[in-house]
Formats: sequence, C-alpha cells, structure tokens
Amino acid sequence: MNLPRYDRQQSYQWNYDNAPGAVELEIPKWPGNSSFCGFNLQSPLGMPAGPLLNGKWCLYYASLGFDFVTYKTVRSRYRACYDLPNLQPVRVGMLNGCEVDVPTQQNMTGSWAVSYGMPSTEPEIWRADVARTRDLLADEKILCVSVVGSVQPDWSLQQLADDYALCARQAVDSGADCVEANFSCPNVSTCDGQLYQIPEDCQIVTKTIRDEIGDTPLIAKIGRIARPDKMCALLEKIHPFIDALAMTNSIATRVKDKQGKFLFDGQLRGICGKATLNASVEQTQLANDINQEYGYALELIGVGGASCLADVQEYINAGATAVHLATAAMENPRVAIEIKAEAAAK
Repeated sequence: MNLPRYDRQQSYQWNYDNAPGAVELEIPKWPGNSSFCGFNLQSPLGMPAGPLLNGKWCLYYASLGFDFVTYKTVRSRYRACYDLPNLQPVRVGMLNGCEVDVPTQQNMTGSWAVSYGMPSTEPEIWRADVARTRDLLADEKILCVSVVGSVQPDWSLQQLADDYALCARQAVDSGADCVEANFSCPNVSTCDGQLYQIPEDCQIVTKTIRDEIGDTPLIAKIGRIARPDKMCALLEKIHPFIDALAMTNSIATRVKDKQGKFLFDGQLRGICGKATLNASVEQTQLANDINQEYGYALELIGVGGASCLADVQEYINAGATAVHLATAAMENPRVAIEIKAEAAAK
C-alpha cells in the first residue's frame, strides 16, 4: 500500500487542502509503558508541528503509529505561507550551528532547508478544526497545539505575551491536551521567532500563558543552544511556568545554490533532518544535566534528525521522555510502524 506524503513540489495551501485521511493498518505494540506530563502513551513517538498542517494531517499520522501529534503553529490572525520552495534539499553532513552556509541539491538525502514563515489560518478555522480533531483522535493519544504571538510594529513585550496567551487559551478551549509555545523559528526575522534567545522575555511570555491556561501542560519550543551558560539562564527564568521543553527547532544557516547565489534573499533558514541529530541529542543531554543539577521538573522532547530506533534510543538515553520525528516521517510515512516493529522484536 502506497501511503500519501507531503508533496514539496506543491504549495503549502495545496498540501493543506489535499491532506490524506486516516488509514487502517496494524500497528506493532511498543514494549513497556510511556508517559508525558501525566498522560499515558502507547509509545514515546510523536510528531512536531511542522508537517501537521491541519487536523486531517494529525489524524493521518496518528493512524500510522504516532502517539503524540502537534498541530502546526497557529496565530490570533491569518498569516500567509512563504512562496516555494518551502522544502529545499541540501547537501550537508552533521551540523553544529557554526556553519556560514550550506549548498543545495536536487534530491532529498535526509536534510532540507525549511521555509514556511509560520503561516496560520484564521482562528475561527483552526479552532473548529482542533475541536473536530480532538473528537476524532483516539483517547490514548495526545493532541498538542503549537501557538505563537503575532508581533505588531508598535507592540510592547507584554502585548506580544498577551497574544501568545490568547492563542493558548483558544487552543485549550478548542480541546488541546497541551500547548506548545513556539519561541523559535529561524525563518522569521521578528522577535516572535527568536524569543528563546532572550530569557527575560521568555519568562514574561511563559508566565502570561501560564496565568491564562491554568494547569494545562505547557511546552516551550526552543532553537539551538550549545552553551551551558545560555541554557542555564533560559531554564532558570522559565522553569517555574512550563512543564516541558521541546528541542531543537532546526539549525539556522544560509542556503546557496549551484551558481553561488543565496536563496531566500540571503536570509537564514532552518535546516531540518538527519544533519541535526548529533547537535539535538547533545542539547537534550545538556538540558537534562541542568534539570538534574538544579532539581527542575521539566520533561524533555527530543526533536531533530531521528529516523530509526537507534536514534530514538539516543534521545531517551539523553533524558527525553518523548521523541518527535518530522523529516523522516514526511519522507517515509511508515517510519513509526517500522520503529515500533523493531522495538517489539528486541
């Protein structure tokens, strides 16, 4: 059975409108028990927001063995997607975050530059879709909704925080089991995509969201942090207000074509896929070490480059309680089934 995949040659809107429906396949049982923020899960396998454009995409991948699905980042107002290419394959080895640029290539071999710009439908559309998705999703699976504030030119930080909190409240009221505050998108130049680099600002936003959503689990999604002092500073400020940390949201660099011309007007784009695995696992271990040293009670979601059971185990060994796959699942929709089958056979 050939399974549908995201078509990177088509527009974001086309993929949104042509989302596949849930399928009926036998899913191997993950050995042992898994949990996240008080939820019992059939496995630690989940998907981050990137590929899950709407509820149909969430239900499709949930039917393929993913037990923790994250609805693509939503806003308090409509935002269009960037023009194609949204997914540009690149030729890279393992990245560490110090790269000046990376070259493009025609075929996908595990990593690509991602360029969406955090688009969103209007709230009345995504709220109804989230509610419908939660009604149709199996009870034992988690539906997380990723939210971001839409900063305006004359806004204060508190106004941005209030906008995050508004979206979070609407997500919870629509049925989200938990909320992810997206503090990292290297494809936008405004502060809503870079908040994770400013601990004091993150503190204000997370506290505002927490005050609005009460006890609903709150996840902070962050980008690449390699230095222990930077990670310590961030966690010190936000740990009282969040339940979990999701990382790493890609590794940002510029993208150059075969003629030496920079794509995307020379602006940074996030590289996702296999090239981010080592750095993302190291970052998970760093956060876990700080968690242990200071007695924080944060759960960790490993994101970046995982494509097989060995990769998932690396994240778990580094301290993650959940592992999310995006690029591998977009390329191979059966990847969760294959990982579960391998785990069950051991």
